[in-house]
Amino acid sequence: MKRVYYLTIVTCLAMLSVFIICFRLMDLSKGKDHLTVGFVYDNDESTPYTYNFSLAKDAVVKQYGDRVDIITCSNVMDDEMEEPIRELAEQGCDIIFFNGYSELVRELAPEYPDIQFCQTSYMDMSDQKVPANYHTFKGEAYQGRYVSGIAAGMKIKQMISEGTITEDQAVVGFVAAFPTSEVISGYTAFILGVRSIVPTAVMHVCYTETWSSYALEKKAAQQLIDEGCVIISQHTDTIGPAIACEESSSEKEVYFVGWGESMSEVAPGTSLVTSRICWEPYVLSAVEAVMTNKSIESVVVGKIHGNDAYAGFANGWVEMIDMNQQVMAPRTEEAMNSIIEQFTRGNSNFVFRGDYTGVNPNNPSDTINLKTVYTENENTSYPLFNYILTDIITIEEIK
Repeated sequence: MKRVYYLTIVTCLAMLSVFIICFRLMDLSKGKDHLTVGFVYDNDESTPYTYNFSLAKDAVVKQYGDRVDIITCSNVMDDEMEEPIRELAEQGCDIIFFNGYSELVRELAPEYPDIQFCQTSYMDMSDQKVPANYHTFKGEAYQGRYVSGIAAGMKIKQMISEGTITEDQAVVGFVAAFPTSEVISGYTAFILGVRSIVPTAVMHVCYTETWSSYALEKKAAQQLIDEGCVIISQHTDTIGPAIACEESSSEKEVYFVGWGESMSEVAPGTSLVTSRICWEPYVLSAVEAVMTNKSIESVVVGKIHGNDAYAGFANGWVEMIDMNQQVMAPRTEEAMNSIIEQFTRGNSNFVFRGDYTGVNPNNPSDTINLKTVYTENENTSYPLFNYILTDIITIEEIK
C-alpha cells in the first residue's frame, strides 16, 4: 500500500513538473510585456557622439512607449563602469547598451546571465571568446567617411576651378582623438574619398590624445587652418573644430565636414555635410529580440559573426545628414549618391585601393601596399585598417 502511495506521489510530482515546464515554455513563446532598458554613456548628450547614440534610446521609447522603462547613466568613464553596471542590474534591467570602450562590460556580463549586454565594439572580436549574453556592434563608418570625402573633394575642386586655391593648396585637416585603427581607418577613407575627386589632395592629422575636449579640439583645428588647410574634419566628440571653421579669419576659405551630429546650427556658413553611424537599427532589433525571447543575432539585420554585428549604407547603419546646399559644390549630392549606391550593392573594393603605401605606426616594419585591395570590416565590426599612407598623410602634434 505504501508503495502505491509513493508511486502516486512521484507520478503527481512528475506531472506537475511537466505542467510547469510547459507553462513556462508557453509563457516564453508569448514574449515579454515590459522591459527595463539601460543606457550607459561615456559622455552626455551635449557632445555629438553621445547625442547621436542617444537617438537610438529615443527610437526605443517611440516604438515601445510604456512597454519600456529607460534608465540612463551619463559621463561614465571606462574605469568607473562597475558601479553603474551593478546598479542597473539591481534596478531590473533586461538589456543594457554601452557606447564606451570599457573591458569591464565583458568581464561582468557572466555575473548577470539574464541580462543582455550590448557594447559598441572596441577591438577585434572575431577570435575572442565572449559570454553568451555579451554582444558587440558598430556601423561600417569608413563608408560614410569616404562619401564625406567625396563632398569635400567636390568643394575643393570648385575652389580650384574658381581660382580660390591652386591644386597644390588642396590640403585637408583632420582633428583626431587617438592613433587607433578605428580613427586611422576613418580618416584614411576620408582622404581617399577626397583624392578620388582631387588627386593632388593631401591631409594633415592632429591628435588631441582625448576623445572629448572642446578647447583642445578647437585649438587643433585652428592650428590646421593656420597651416593652410581648406577643409577640416574630425574624429573627436565636441563641436570645437566646427566652431574653429566658422570663426576662422583665414585668408583662404575654410569648410567643415562633420561626424555624428549636424553642425549646421553652430557652423551654418562653413558646414558641408555630416556622416553618422545609425545606432537605431541594432538597438531596436536587440530590444525586439529580448522582448520576444529570441537571440539578438537572429533578429538583427546585418553582417553577423558570432555575437558581433555590423552593417553599412545597405542596411541603414550609416547615413549622410546635414547636407548644406547653400555651401556644397554643385552636383555634390549626385556624386555622393553614386558612391552610396555602390556601397548599397555590396561593392566597397574601391575604397582602400590605389598606388599607396602605408606604415603601421606601432610597427614600422609592418607595411601595406594598396595596389592589393584592403577589405575593411571583413570579419569584425571594429575597423582594423591601421596604416598611415605616408605619401599623402602627415601626422603632427598640437603646438
